[in-house]
Amino acid sequence: MKNRTGLTLSGVTVRLGDGDATVTALDEVDLTVAPGELVAVVGPSGAGKSSLLAVAGALTVPEQGTVTVDGHDVVGMTVKQRAAYRRDHIGFVFQSGNLIPALTALEQLRLVAKLSPRRADGRGPADLLAEVGMTHKADRRPHQLSGGERQRVGIARALMGQPSLLLVDEPTAALDRARSHDVVRLIAEQTKGTQVATVMVTHDHDVLEHCDRVVEMIDGRLSTG
Repeated sequence: MKNRTGLTLSGVTVRLGDGDATVTALDEVDLTVAPGELVAVVGPSGAGKSSLLAVAGALTVPEQGTVTVDGHDVVGMTVKQRAAYRRDHIGFVFQSGNLIPALTALEQLRLVAKLSPRRADGRGPADLLAEVGMTHKADRRPHQLSGGERQRVGIARALMGQPSLLLVDEPTAALDRARSHDVVRLIAEQTKGTQVATVMVTHDHDVLEHCDRVVEMIDGRLSTG
């Protein structure tokens, strides 16, 4: 396992809009997430949670502040460098799994392995599917999977590139209570097992017991409460 330092945001500010319509989405936000740590971000809609994920995921460049992933200055990168860094070092898990409709569960992972052949721990697509309990559905396409199964495949796909940072956006939004706990428990297990730094945005307070730490975002500011 390579040396990792996780995610660090320091004094990050993001403003959206122009003139009188300008909104401060993130207001001097500081956040550190260690390798192997699962941090949940809660808060009302419009509080800045999506902006936080966008900045951490090198999708948005903050107006001020620094963002580092494993010691790499993401803000100082060029557009092309950030795109390559996202591909090779950051995994994303979306609300609905966001799987490619035409590909089977196994093919979803094989595509990532082909695009980002960085794996050094010996685990291939079939191994990761087994870890998330989806070997028996390896040949199924997304429309043949339940919501929880799609999320499991999405988690495996996000981990396929051996990322340093895992960003998870409302993974239980479309799941019932039992499946919600199963999915977040799986995220927690994979976070520890792969030593990835994980940030999960959620409105589901029932699953927070599986997280190492919970922070709250209100009006663009982060608080540990």
